Amino acid sequence: MENQRDKISDIIKEKNTTIRNEYYNQYVKQVTPTFSTIKNCVKAYIIGGLICTLGQGLTDFFFNKFGDMELAKAYTTTCLVFLSILFTGLGLYQKLAKFGGAGTLVPITGFANSMAAPAIEYKKEGQVFGIGCKIFTIAGPVILYGIFSSWVLGLIYYILKQFNVV
Repeated sequence: MENQRDKISDIIKEKNTTIRNEYYNQYVKQVTPTFSTIKNCVKAYIIGGLICTLGQGLTDFFFNKFGDMELAKAYTTTCLVFLSILFTGLGLYQKLAKFGGAGTLVPITGFANSMAAPAIEYKKEGQVFGIGCKIFTIAGPVILYGIFSSWVLGLIYYILKQFNVV
């Protein structure tokens, strides 16, 4: 850590801007982590596939148990949201996301995680100003624009229906 501060200090003290920029670029290249795109894509594919396989397995289980596909889908959705929030609360979802990257962004589990994570992070600030305020930092805009766009599309559909286009 001390050596790193010395390097930064030497870079800042350099008067020649060309040399200073060169030193800085070398330093950035040295400390910037490198990633394998193919390796990350494979990990995301595996984790996303496992989440989707779990969802399909739950759907099949509930369909076999109740014989109603709509009910099976509802139970599957509820279970995936619950598991995502539970894993977020236990700190496991973040570890899974660190390994699987974009594979954890499967819409239903990723959205549940994005809603629960800020609430859990700010729970120390209390029920109202912590959890209550922060739970909608991600969900609020999604809900707002989801409702607004559905209203606009509904209005367009209504107008088209009046002209017998649809």
